[in-house]
Amino acid sequence: MANKKDKQENIFLNLILNIVIPTVILTKFSGEDDLGVQNAIIVALAFPILYGIYDLITAGRFNLFSGLGIISILLTGTISLLKLDAQYIAIKEAAIPAIFGLVALVSLYTRYPLVKTLLYNDKIIQVSKVDDALQHHQNKPAFEKTLKIANYLVAGSFFLSSVLNYGLAKYLLTSPPGTEAFNAELGKMTALSFPVIMVPSMIVLISAMFFLFRSITRLTGLTLEEIFNDPDQSKQP
Repeated sequence: MANKKDKQENIFLNLILNIVIPTVILTKFSGEDDLGVQNAIIVALAFPILYGIYDLITAGRFNLFSGLGIISILLTGTISLLKLDAQYIAIKEAAIPAIFGLVALVSLYTRYPLVKTLLYNDKIIQVSKVDDALQHHQNKPAFEKTLKIANYLVAGSFFLSSVLNYGLAKYLLTSPPGTEAFNAELGKMTALSFPVIMVPSMIVLISAMFFLFRSITRLTGLTLEEIFNDPDQSKQP
């Protein structure tokens, strides 16, 4: 039976609950004849919050990224409901990915660099085989340098997301909070967050992964097939 921690995330469900439904509610149901401005914010943000809590529970452990994601949504709701200046949402939008980037940088000075924790582990890579090959070719120092560069690239993807988040929020959120127009702008920001922010950041992140795995093959002499774990084997009890 699959372990809770190995549960595959449903990307389609993620997009529906985190982007599509909140966007539709904020842009189409914020009028006084529908949910109203405040109720629309509460209902719209309830979907990603509940999904985030469900994901944390089913994962079986606390995840820093998921936890900060939930906090980010709660802050958006609080700022909107208190009718604070939209500038605070822009700052919050920039701050969350910036925190991720700082975590990635700080992790370099710990025993568990972020890239090593996320990508260089037994769930993805045959670590012992790779370590033996690195030792055999005397490429351990070169590999540690590779991990550091990949870590910087991952941190860079978060900082890029931070800048794009801030720019998008400043560009779109121009109406006073507590108005139907503001809700519509908030919904548009939610909808555009994937193509405008996630896509460029994912390109940088995927580039970091490609750089890491290509470097492993170069430093070890192993093929990609020899490096990665067999997914069928990992499913066995």
